[in-house]
Parts: sequence; structure tokens; C-alpha cells
Amino acid sequence: MLLVFRAYLELLLFELDVQRGNFTSLYGKVRNCPIRTKRADRTLADLCSAIDKACVWYPKVVLCLQRSAATAHLLKRYGISAQLVIGAQQLPFRAHAWVELDGRVVNDKPYMSEIYAVLDRC
Repeated sequence: MLLVFRAYLELLLFELDVQRGNFTSLYGKVRNCPIRTKRADRTLADLCSAIDKACVWYPKVVLCLQRSAATAHLLKRYGISAQLVIGAQQLPFRAHAWVELDGRVVNDKPYMSEIYAVLDRC
């Protein structure tokens, strides 16, 4: 339960940036988050599951950017070198965010990079 609370706090950390449209701040928090050198005893599945559960209890709809930024940040804090990936599709225009670990999507459908052109990773 403590891990779900930690994940909930991660969602709160990124909510203001998303609401204000402050992508620079959100991007900086994820990019500059140091990857813990000693890996914690939590598995990737435990951490992603905690974010999913926190999203259920969150009072607002959690969009992909907030969810993925929180996931990447949490994984890095637990010693997993995850990347926040931002992608876009031209027609119809859509943008999406997801998290990858060693080129594999960990918090979304595995074919995201086939649907969206990757704009950046951090």
C-alpha cells in the first residue's frame, strides 16, 4: 500500500505541470531525475501496478503524459533506467506518451512506436 501512495504522490508532482501546459518543467523533472545506483527490491511489474492503482484512486482523469511522466520518474527512483517517450501521429493529429525500458513499452500497448512517430525520449 505504501508503494501505491508513493505512486499517487508522483501523479501529484506532475499534475500542475500538465494543467499549466508547462512541458519544460515536466520534461526537466523526468530527464534530470537520477537513476538510483542501487536497485531497490521492487520489480518493474510492482511499480507499474502501483501507478495503475494510484490512477484508479486519483480524483481526476489521468492523461497519458502525466501517467507516463510519473511512471518514468518512479522507475528511475527505484533504480530502473526507464525512458519517457513522446510520439505523434500526423493524420489525424494525435500525440501520446508512454514509458520504455530497453526499447520495450512497459506501461502501454507494445506497438506504440509503430503507431506514433517518436519525437523525443528522456
